[in-house]
Amino acid sequence: MADFLFTSLRSLRAPKATLLPVLAVLAAIGLAGCQTDNTSDAVIRLDKAQGSEENIASLTSVINSNPRDPEAYNVRGSAYGRAGQFKAALNDFNTALQINPRFFQAYANRALVYRNMGQQQQAIADYNAALQINPSYDVAYIGRGNVYRQASQDDAAFNDFARAIQLGTTDGRAYHNRGLIFQKRNQQDKAIDDFSKAISLSPNSAEPYNGRGISYIALNDDDNAFADFNHAIELNGNIAESWANQALVYERRGDKEKAARSYRHAIGLDPKYQPARDGLARVGAATSG
Repeated sequence: MADFLFTSLRSLRAPKATLLPVLAVLAAIGLAGCQTDNTSDAVIRLDKAQGSEENIASLTSVINSNPRDPEAYNVRGSAYGRAGQFKAALNDFNTALQINPRFFQAYANRALVYRNMGQQQQAIADYNAALQINPSYDVAYIGRGNVYRQASQDDAAFNDFARAIQLGTTDGRAYHNRGLIFQKRNQQDKAIDDFSKAISLSPNSAEPYNGRGISYIALNDDDNAFADFNHAIELNGNIAESWANQALVYERRGDKEKAARSYRHAIGLDPKYQPARDGLARVGAATSG
């Protein structure tokens, strides 16, 4: 469930984020707690169609017909952001905010672009500005919470996700990301509850299934973990972590052939994915081909 750029109509939504598979954490738990990550929460899901000449020309035509409409710049900025054209996106969000300094959605959109550019302090400043204008804007709490969580400021992140939930957000990322913190704290039952809520809000997202499966593994509930990892693969078979998670359950069951097959599949999706490479090294000696 990746972060996405918002227009005032909450459009241009993108799917998901990645998780660190259980195999990378089980070596450290005994049950000391699962460490998970969701680094692509800060990544705008790129969509070349959004930045196509045809789409940008259409959005530019709207701007030319009404050059004082901040929403038009916000929409085109969102398209530029989804296309990976971050400087152009910033220019449009800057213009939108010059026209309407209280356009809190544009602040949140610009914050996400700053995050993708590695400018985390600027992102926090923009999330703060959005919340100063609209203290009930759940998107800004979730976005700022992710900046804090990725900086290992877990308490601040937890408070932001909890505030979004308190406000009645229907964005599954708030529950998913709070679940990651519960998981890191080894509060697995609470993590499972949050991942389950995220699933109810975003049933087609693979990430909360992976997250919940990791917590089930920490509780030695391999059957439920396996079901979650398999469903994550059904939803999106292109996530290396899901295959590595599935492989770990096979490995724990002693089925090294199937474990090796899933680890290899994960590596095929992401050759640099070290947890899968480590897993294959563990089981590979007992397999062939």
